[in-house]
Amino acid sequence: MSAIPSISSFDDIRQILNTLPGPDKAAAALCAEREPQLTKPAGSLGRLEQLTSWLAAWQHRAPPQIERPNCHVFAGNHGVVAKGVSAFPAEVTRQMVLNFENGGAAINQLCETFGVGLCVEAMDLDNPTNDFTEGPAMSERECVEAIWFGMNVVEETSDVVCLGEMGIGNTTAAAAICLALYGGNAASWTGPGTGVSGPALAHKAEAVAQGVRVNKAAMSDGLEVLRCLGGREMAALVGAVIGARLLNVPVLLDGFVCTAAVAPLRAIAGTALDHCKAAHVSAEPGHKALLGKLEKKPLLDQGMRLGEASGAVLAVALLKAAVACHTGMATFADAGVSDKGA
Repeated sequence: MSAIPSISSFDDIRQILNTLPGPDKAAAALCAEREPQLTKPAGSLGRLEQLTSWLAAWQHRAPPQIERPNCHVFAGNHGVVAKGVSAFPAEVTRQMVLNFENGGAAINQLCETFGVGLCVEAMDLDNPTNDFTEGPAMSERECVEAIWFGMNVVEETSDVVCLGEMGIGNTTAAAAICLALYGGNAASWTGPGTGVSGPALAHKAEAVAQGVRVNKAAMSDGLEVLRCLGGREMAALVGAVIGARLLNVPVLLDGFVCTAAVAPLRAIAGTALDHCKAAHVSAEPGHKALLGKLEKKPLLDQGMRLGEASGAVLAVALLKAAVACHTGMATFADAGVSDKGA
């Protein structure tokens, strides 16, 4: 298990990304060895069997455990909201954070249902990022500070960490990051977010396109894309993914915004997201395309587009089921059941 190193620049982060710890192949092999011995036809639990090996590999232990799942929701405000890209004003971000803290949101109910610890982090809500249609959203220092914060939020005792966000305007930022990383046209990456449609949706897509045009010269790599187009909560998500990797904690990514926020990591280091699973594919149209670019097959498809880590926490149920079957089922020998070779 690696300690969380200090960072003060993008170069420090790039160095970490080039030396990330890999999976525990021995732990994954032990899981793979046990699976055929369990009282079921080989492969009959499908992706649940794969989840067990994935957990073991990134928890660096066999068998894996899901006894202390935790959820972190980062909240931030975006200057681009001033351009009218959202159906709601920026102050809703703070109002929703208060709702989280008072236990009134969907994420509160899901965490309680599945035994997931919840931590909500408000990222300087009184100081929105700059409007990225006019220049970079953040300075390098601001972005690094948010990443550093996220790196230090993940608890080393977590079995898995569910990551999510809250931020009016951040689907606009997510679409801009995807356009900058993968190209195409702004409209294909831009969805309704909180509920915009018609001319308002076209206006949102134009803001996405303008943001990428204005910042094109500065966006030399994934971290610069994040700085120019993202938000503090998105940078904190990047930090949480890095911190989780260093602490041997697997990650469940939530929806479009969360996944877009961390996509710049894979643009820098091809294996940077290997310890992450896409918990679900959201109804936000850009999310499916983004998961294809990242080669991430979602665990769930429930037509959700709420954010706030709701899909990630819902997927904890699958992880718990996978581990329960792997550790609790009898082997053919234990049960006195003849296997297919008998």
